[in-house]
Amino acid sequence: MLGYVCKYTPMELFTAMDTDIKRLEPSVTDFNHADTLMHANICSYTKAVLEDVMENDYEGVILTTCCDSIRRLYDTLKSQFPDKFFFLLDIPRKVNDFAVTLYERQLREMISSYEAFSGKTFDEARFVSMMQNNAALEKAQKTKENACPSKKISDAKASALNIGIMGARCNNEIRQLLTDHGVNVLFDLTCTGLGRNFSVSKEAPLTSYAAALLNQIPCMRMLKAASRQNLVDGFTDRLDGILYHTVKFCDSYSYEYADFKEHLDVPILLIETDSTKQCAGQVRTRVEAFIEELQVKKGLSLTGKKIISKRKGDTLYTLGIDSGSTSTNAVILDENQKIRAFSVVRTGAKSSQSADAALADVLKKAGLTRDDISLIVSTGYGRVSIPFADKTVTEISCHGKGAHLLFPDVRTILDIGGQDSKAIRLNENGEVADFVMNDKCAAGTGRFLEMMARSLEISLDELGPVSLQSKEEIEISSMCSVFAESEVISLIAQNKEIADIAHGIHKAIAGKAMSLLKRVGLNPAYMMTGGVAKNPGVVAVLEEQLGEKLHIYEEPEIVGALGAALYGLEELS
Repeated sequence: MLGYVCKYTPMELFTAMDTDIKRLEPSVTDFNHADTLMHANICSYTKAVLEDVMENDYEGVILTTCCDSIRRLYDTLKSQFPDKFFFLLDIPRKVNDFAVTLYERQLREMISSYEAFSGKTFDEARFVSMMQNNAALEKAQKTKENACPSKKISDAKASALNIGIMGARCNNEIRQLLTDHGVNVLFDLTCTGLGRNFSVSKEAPLTSYAAALLNQIPCMRMLKAASRQNLVDGFTDRLDGILYHTVKFCDSYSYEYADFKEHLDVPILLIETDSTKQCAGQVRTRVEAFIEELQVKKGLSLTGKKIISKRKGDTLYTLGIDSGSTSTNAVILDENQKIRAFSVVRTGAKSSQSADAALADVLKKAGLTRDDISLIVSTGYGRVSIPFADKTVTEISCHGKGAHLLFPDVRTILDIGGQDSKAIRLNENGEVADFVMNDKCAAGTGRFLEMMARSLEISLDELGPVSLQSKEEIEISSMCSVFAESEVISLIAQNKEIADIAHGIHKAIAGKAMSLLKRVGLNPAYMMTGGVAKNPGVVAVLEEQLGEKLHIYEEPEIVGALGAALYGLEELS
């Protein structure tokens, strides 16, 4: 089997030679091979492709000159696997007759090279027949669809949201996530794209094929990329939002996202991935929160179909459970939106067991049984791992819902949890208008504070109060947990006071939090949720930088669970 990475790759030529070819969508756990064989600044997707080829038995890979990183990948693969087939296609940036001639010449060179490598023979007549059959099937399918307009209408109704995908190398997991949530993908303008059906002429099949390849919707490398916004404009009357996917540090697509964000009057979610499995949880949360945001704007239910209330007795109860990385929190609400009981337990090695413990504890405190609860809604990173939950909603929507109940005037929420930070902007109805999250790095989170407290040899509970006694301004320059820990150790060696070091740590966290808040807009009033809201040192520095007091609930860790329980009440109302 051959692999490929770009939509300009002539896959059909290999199919005509009975060679399997697949788009490479690597998801790796590390870059051990790539970090040894390639420069550290090579993009993560390129490194992941190298890891994929190193671990799997590909016959070879077809690459294109889409960027310098892919060029370097080609050099590395050729040197590491001299017995495999690697070909680098130089894609013309312009599309004209001369460019088509050049590209056709490359296709013929590639065919000759593969024939010599594999012993197979390219049959031009067979290629033409295959392409004509594909075109006929496509035409028949379109004719069938046009003959059944009612089916198209029902399909449109079945998919309540219309989202377009743009950017670079969006993987199938994200597409599947959209499908699983009933989203209709109106278009896919990513650099790898989805599906195609080219017509070729009998007289000059490779010439017409080369022209068809080059005349696809242009990627950012092509000169005609400037017209990509015009393609989107044709869908704006039925487009609810755009999911813009990029590979981390892929500058050309980052520029396009920034331009679209400024000029398109359509909600846009930026998803940056690095082709590792570790980022899957955050990607799921961001995509699902974006879907929920769009559903709210269209007046749709976040949790799906209404269910019949399992009311028992005179009072209806719902339970929200927030499965986080450091704590699992549960809240029971009655039908009057009053908190009957709440529980906060430490998240252990298995999120499902922690959820069981929180459920048992909150039921005991409320004096209720599981049968008394009409609906359970789960949220948090472990929400999909709670078997007794009836519905799931992302923690972003739940924090917004819970915050609005507690403090209706709040417009901006800062949630700093155990492993990530979020800034959420609410509208006047308490609905999520925008949100941003930090990346998968633990910098500025509860885990970061735990590491710093250990280095200072004090408890986490002591860290905040101690910092309030600071007298000297100390700067912690790095927010990387590992590097910051080294800085703290160096400051200890300089005999600096623990209070001053702790204050410097809190200033660093506040600086990172402020950058998140500025990305959604500094809109008073502010609220802080999550376990870090219990740290008076962080709160004091943030309030100083914001210039006003933060709203903080007496138990800030349960706001997400409270919001989940509220969604349960709405589901039953």
